[in-house]
Amino acid sequence: MARLKRSEVEPHEDYGFFGPGSVVWKVWSYPTAPTVGFQRSVVVEELDPPLVAAVDATQGIYQRSRTRYDRTLRYFAMVAFAGSREVCKAADVLVKVHSKAIGQLPYGGGTYDANDPASQLWIQLTGWHSILYAYEKYGPGKLTPAEEKEYWEACAVAAELQTCSPDDIPRDRDGVRAYFERMRPQLSASPIARQAMNHLLKTELVLPPVPGWAKPASMAVAKAQRIATIATMPHWMREMAGIRQPRLLDILIVPVIKAAFSLAHLNPRVELRLLGRISPSTVAVIAPIKLGVPPRNEEVLTPAEARSRHGYAKPAEAHLELRARQAARVFGDGEAPSEQGLIESQQILGPLS
Repeated sequence: MARLKRSEVEPHEDYGFFGPGSVVWKVWSYPTAPTVGFQRSVVVEELDPPLVAAVDATQGIYQRSRTRYDRTLRYFAMVAFAGSREVCKAADVLVKVHSKAIGQLPYGGGTYDANDPASQLWIQLTGWHSILYAYEKYGPGKLTPAEEKEYWEACAVAAELQTCSPDDIPRDRDGVRAYFERMRPQLSASPIARQAMNHLLKTELVLPPVPGWAKPASMAVAKAQRIATIATMPHWMREMAGIRQPRLLDILIVPVIKAAFSLAHLNPRVELRLLGRISPSTVAVIAPIKLGVPPRNEEVLTPAEARSRHGYAKPAEAHLELRARQAARVFGDGEAPSEQGLIESQQILGPLS
C-alpha cells in the first residue's frame, strides 16, 4: 500500500452518528478493533445456530475468506465513522444481502433468516462487546463508568441500522452479561459451527500474499493474533467449541499484543498501512478520522434524522416485498434465492472477489 497523503483523502459528507470526542471513535479507532476485536466477534457469532446455518449455506467465509472479512469489517467501520448517507445506504443494501440468507436449519429443525431481529441482536451485541473487550484487554484499559454508559447508548443508536430494536440493547455491562447468559443455553458447537470458528481463527487467510522471505514474519503475526483472540474467549466457550490453548499462552500474549498495538497507535499512517493489509476497502472509511480530514458538513445526526433526510426506511421495514419473494423461492418453490442484494452491495461494501 502506497503512502496515503492527507490531500488524497476523500472527506465524509458529515460525522455520521457519533463524531469526534465520542467514546465510539475512541474505542473503535484503536488497533484492537479491526484485529482481535473483530476476529473475536465473527468467531463467537458462529455458536448461534441460525447464524452459522446462514454462514454455512453461503460458504462465503470459505470461498472468499479475504473479501468476506474485508467487506464485513468495512461495514462495521462505516457505522462508526462514515457519513450518515453512506451508512444508511449500506444498511439498506445489507437487508437485501441478508434476504438471500434463509433456509432450513441443518440441526434440530426450524428455519433461519439473517434478517431476523433476534439474529441481528446477537450480531450487534457480540460485535460491540468484542470490540470493547479487546480494547480493555490489549489497549488502554477499562473505560470510565461515564464512558461505558455512553458506549452502550451508542450501541443502541447503531442498532437502529439493523433489523433489531434498539430497545433490546442493554445499557450497561451487567445487562450485556445477562443477555449472554440468556443466550448460553441456545448456543451450540455443531460440526458446522466448529468448522467455521476454526476457519475464522486462521488470520493468515485474510492477509495478502507476501514474498517467500517475508512468510515467516507473516505467519508469526497471524499466529499471535490467533492466540490473542482465543485468550479473550471464556473457557466454557472454548470447551464447547473444542478450541484448546494453554493458560500460559493466555497470559504471555497480553504484554506482547499490548506493546505492539501501543506502538502502532503512535503513528496514524502506520495504522492505516497495517489496516490496508487486512482490509483494504476499510482504509477509505478510517483515513479521514486518522488523518484529521474534516467532513464537508460538521454535524452529527441521529439515524431517524438521516433516514428522513436521505430517504431510507427503517431496516426492519425495508424491502419487505423482496424478502417475501425470496421466502417464496426458497420455501415454496425449492429454488435458490436471488443474488440481487449481493450484486448491488459491491458498489458499497466492495467487490466479492
